[in-house]
Amino acid sequence: MTAIETIEKRQLRKGLPRFKAGDSVRVHFRVIEGTRSRVQVFEGIVIKRQGAGVRETFTVRKQSFGVGVERAFPLHSPKIEKIEVVQIGDVSRAKLYYLREKVGRKARVRAKQYGGKVLSADVDEAAEEASEKAPEDEIEAAEEPVAEESVASGDEQPEPGSEPQPEEPVAAEADGQETS
Repeated sequence: MTAIETIEKRQLRKGLPRFKAGDSVRVHFRVIEGTRSRVQVFEGIVIKRQGAGVRETFTVRKQSFGVGVERAFPLHSPKIEKIEVVQIGDVSRAKLYYLREKVGRKARVRAKQYGGKVLSADVDEAAEEASEKAPEDEIEAAEEPVAEESVASGDEQPEPGSEPQPEEPVAAEADGQETS
């Protein structure tokens, strides 16, 4: 490995989310103005990713007051605080330059669907975590005893998946009134 490759390898960021062209992302970018710095959030659709290694960049496009704004970010820049994937797009192209000619609703990208539900980044991460969880852990979690405090206080919660039980009518005779 050469000295340049070693330096570049040290500059690569770890912990970046997986995203591709068509995904909606929120990029938290540190802007330095004189002696002050602040974090600016740029939210839009990724229209392309290009390059590799330290030189990899991605371009995000958004509509701001009816005007299309594009901004290219270096993926491994230390000025990027974090990248949040808001929604996973359902596209079949690597470069979405055709969005530049579209305006309004036509400039939107269809969200990825899974089983009739819109697949967002949170759902995707939860699905990955659930698939990584061992089946033994799920069995143990199902066998955990119910906390006695909630039963004693009368705040019983119905079990998920069970139908709610109808409440028994309060007897009017207990109040000294008779019903006819």
